[in-house]
Amino acid sequence: MHVLNIPVPQDLLTAWRTWLAPERQPFFLTGEEARGLGLRTVPRAEARFTPEERDTFALWRVAPGADHVTWFTEAEWLSLSPASRRALVQAQVRHGRGAVPRIRDFADLLPHLPGSRFVWRPSLLSPAVLARVVAQDQRTCQRAEVPERVWDAAASVLPGARELAGTFPHASGPNCFSTVMGAAGVPGAEREWMQRDPFEDFLAEHTRPGGRDDVPGTVLVWRNAAGNVEHAAVTLGGGWALHKPSQTWMTARVVLPVRDLIRSSRTRGWRLGRVALG
Repeated sequence: MHVLNIPVPQDLLTAWRTWLAPERQPFFLTGEEARGLGLRTVPRAEARFTPEERDTFALWRVAPGADHVTWFTEAEWLSLSPASRRALVQAQVRHGRGAVPRIRDFADLLPHLPGSRFVWRPSLLSPAVLARVVAQDQRTCQRAEVPERVWDAAASVLPGARELAGTFPHASGPNCFSTVMGAAGVPGAEREWMQRDPFEDFLAEHTRPGGRDDVPGTVLVWRNAAGNVEHAAVTLGGGWALHKPSQTWMTARVVLPVRDLIRSSRTRGWRLGRVALG
């Protein structure tokens, strides 16, 4: 199976299904909403989530006022009344929880779902559905279009780039910084959720001012108004570049034309700079 022009092994496909629809799925509510629905909850501050749950359900954007959490298995969910399910789904949309897709986006694959929004359940996740979920809002990887001579020229400065290009991470965590460092040959970096400080140390030790978009090893660095690094990518040469858009399990390490990558990474308040490896 291929997603975004990237081969996906069966074990990763199985993991995706588990991460998108865990056995017990969290629902976030205000105290008033929980009481109105007659649900037993725990304080959100006491709940613990895996990194994959954090990313699937976009926990960073769930409204602070939704400070109660309850969980449902698929069987428990289906045992609720239709009115309760609708109220819970609407509350998740209202509070900003992720993984509450629009039915119209999957109507051809899941034609019998009622309403306008729904939550994922294991029984809904065919390979075709999973592929669409992961591919949404992502750019298709163009690794196969990179000429052999470009990879050859990049190998000395970016010894890890070819192996990383056109791959999905093993789990949540690996991000743009770890992808740049892994491409540059830092052992094990590509499997880490790399934070700003070690990435800044890497830039200070391994780069110099300058760099051009048409040569391998130019690190594209986006910083916010305070000067903090927000995103990074690296050029492969020949007009190509590599990046990973975020730390989530569903974002791939994609190869794009440099101009397209820069355009897709443009964010209000960020400024792009360049440094050269070596």
